[in-house]
Order: sequence, then C-alpha cells, then structure tokens
Amino acid sequence: MILPGTRLLLLVFGALTFLAFLALFVMAGHTDRYFAWTIVPPVTAAFFGAAYAAGCAGVFLGLRSGRWAGIRVPYVGILVFTLVALAATLLHLDRFHFHAVGTVARFAAWLWLGVYVLIPVAMPTMLFVQERRAEAADHQRPPLPVQLLVAVQSVVLLAVGVTLLLSPALAPVLWPWPLTPLTARVVAAWLVGFGVAIALGLRQADRAEPGTAAGAYAVLAALELVVVLRYAEVVRWASPAAWGYLAMAASILGLAVVTLVRAGRLRRRRRRGSGRWPGPRGRAPARGSVRARRSRR
Repeated sequence: MILPGTRLLLLVFGALTFLAFLALFVMAGHTDRYFAWTIVPPVTAAFFGAAYAAGCAGVFLGLRSGRWAGIRVPYVGILVFTLVALAATLLHLDRFHFHAVGTVARFAAWLWLGVYVLIPVAMPTMLFVQERRAEAADHQRPPLPVQLLVAVQSVVLLAVGVTLLLSPALAPVLWPWPLTPLTARVVAAWLVGFGVAIALGLRQADRAEPGTAAGAYAVLAALELVVVLRYAEVVRWASPAAWGYLAMAASILGLAVVTLVRAGRLRRRRRRGSGRWPGPRGRAPARGSVRARRSRR
C-alpha cells in the first residue's frame, strides 16, 4: 500500500516534473526567461526535459498501480537524483537566476532551490516508513541475457554519471555535446538516479508490476533519441560518446518495449485466471467454504 504522505509527496513531484518538461523540452531555447538558470546549448535543456518526462511517467504509473512495490524503484531513483542535484546546485549557486530581472526566472530559481532542499529531506522519511510497512512481493528473475544487459546499462550510467559529477571537465570526452560544469553535474544527477533505479529494479525483480519502471524507461529513451535528432547539428557525431549515447538509448528502449510486452501478457493471463475463480486475487476458494461448495454445484 502507498501511504497518503508518500502519495502526496509523489503527486507534488510529478506535477513539478511535468512543468519542468514543458519549460525544458518544449521551450528549450528560452531557459533564460522561464527556468532557474540559463542552459546553453538548448539541446541540454531538452535532454533534461526528456528526463523529467520519464520521471513524471514513472511517478504516475507507479501511483496508478496502487502498490508500494510498483513505485519503489522510481521513488528511490528520484531520491538519488534529488540528492545529487542538490549537491550540483550548492556548488554552482552563482549560476542561478536569484536576482534576475524577469519575475518568472527569479521565481523558478527560488522554487528550484526550495524543491531540492525539501524533497531530499522528506523522501528518506517516507521511504523509511514505507519499507517498514512494505507488503510481500512476488519475485522472479528475468532471463540471464536480460539481467546481463540491464547490469551493463546500470554500470555505464553510474560510471559516466559519477565521473561527470566529480570531474565535469571530462565532459568533452564522455558527452556528445558541450556541457558547462553545472549542466555536467545535473546530467550526472540524472544518470546516477537512473543507474541506481535500474540496478534496484534488477535486484527487486518484482513480477507484480514489471511495466511501471519499463514505461518510464521507454519514455526516457524515446525522447532522448528525439533530442539528438532535433539538435543533430550540435552533436559531435564523430566522437565515440555520440555513438555510445545512441547505443545506450536504443538498448534501453528495446529492453523497455520487450518488458512492456511481457507485462501485458502477464496481465492478460492474470485476468483470465481471475475469471475462473471469484476469490480474491484469482486464488481458488478454500476447500469447504460456501464459495467452494457453490463452485462444485
């Protein structure tokens, strides 16, 4: 069960991520007027917007499941992202629009700071409470090739993310377009957050809600591919980083689609199974019960 405090926290974060998607992906070229800091080049803003869209999808898909097992992976990924984003913010406070002339940009800067100070405090508290009340989940490991591919994706995201966080000067080697120290560290926050979430998803292997995280990853990979096509002139296509970026996005998208297809088949099997027995969650009624005697008639 998702507790009311956790639900409220995630609803607020989901709404904010949707607004960030609009400000960054849709209006990538106007961050000087509508965002917390000016992001140049616009391809970086669009990258962040796509990541926020994936975070928003993960939140609402998880809430729709109604189970903590369905939201645990996105929740922990969001928590890790906000912690790293807070560190990046504190290291580069001078880049934010706290004293900008425009009211919207100034409000966005203070809102950003407030969110990334309060969320990392509130989320661990609710995580502790949720884990104490967590229900048992049905676990089943995916096939070994899938486990290996997911493990490689997690390691690559974490390795690149941690490196960009600690050494943003290496961005020209690790990233296919120019990054500033601030944007390199915010990119790192997303990479580390998704890397941890993917690793946790593999460890959890919750068969009950396999499509929740996969839906978010499908949104992420599809939109990040759109980003490089939309701003193809900025991407350094001759660099290994560009082809590594494409390979990672394509592999995440392919794996997410396969997982969503398998999840759909699993839901259909469960619906067919639940149709045989009117008992809770499709279980056969206990022998000797009124429902069992009726079913034998």
